[in-house]
Amino acid sequence: MSEPVQLAEHSFGVWELILNRPERHNAFDEVLMAAMGKRLEQAAHQPGLRLLVLRGTGKHFSAGADLGWMQRAATLDKTRNLTDARQLAQLLRQLDTFPHPTLALVQGVAYGGALGLVACCDLVVAAADSRFCLSEVRLGLIPATISPYVLRALGPRQARRYMLTAEIIYAAAAERLGLVHLLATPEQRLDEAARPFIQAIIRNGPHALTAAKQLVRDFAGQAIDETLIDSSARRLARLRIGAEAREGLDAFLNKRPPAWEDKDV
Repeated sequence: MSEPVQLAEHSFGVWELILNRPERHNAFDEVLMAAMGKRLEQAAHQPGLRLLVLRGTGKHFSAGADLGWMQRAATLDKTRNLTDARQLAQLLRQLDTFPHPTLALVQGVAYGGALGLVACCDLVVAAADSRFCLSEVRLGLIPATISPYVLRALGPRQARRYMLTAEIIYAAAAERLGLVHLLATPEQRLDEAARPFIQAIIRNGPHALTAAKQLVRDFAGQAIDETLIDSSARRLARLRIGAEAREGLDAFLNKRPPAWEDKDV
């Protein structure tokens, strides 16, 4: 039996986290979630990793929660049900706070919890015929654990609409809403469409990328006051005297690639 989630190096600095349950449309259950959490932990400690690409094998990115798993969860007592629900909540947080940039490649559908995975990623490239849906209310449920990330991605007004109607969000609408950053053309492969994003990220300073991602998490939604202004100055000052910043500035002034850049990317 193949592993439900795989972690593999794709190219210089780029690793792939692959949902590998195509016979079930990459629907997730407790086994897949545990495997994904383990792989994310492994990926976070890969010394050469610069970008993590999340994708699914087969026709669909992910159909969301496995119905068999959901039926089993319904039979659990209150304590075990809460533990089960927290597993998904912790997995989403683990992906959202992954220290390096993340890029989701979405084909087919990303329904329910899978839309939450997409909302946790920094960049999203989707196929022109991909579809998204917050389908939970159709089953008498709510998109609770994914809601913090969906609200952030869609905003409260649009989230209200799609959480209440469970209507399908087609690819073009997903791009307009900001859930997807780029749509592949019908003739393009997803990895081909994503290549400009990948090239751009790999050319940037590895430590700067991590610090920039943390900056967004810490500063988003904060009041612009003296505390925030002082914190922003301190962060810049710390990075400016670091080896990476010195190398980047020297490379720019001398019109050469910085040490971290692979010209073949």
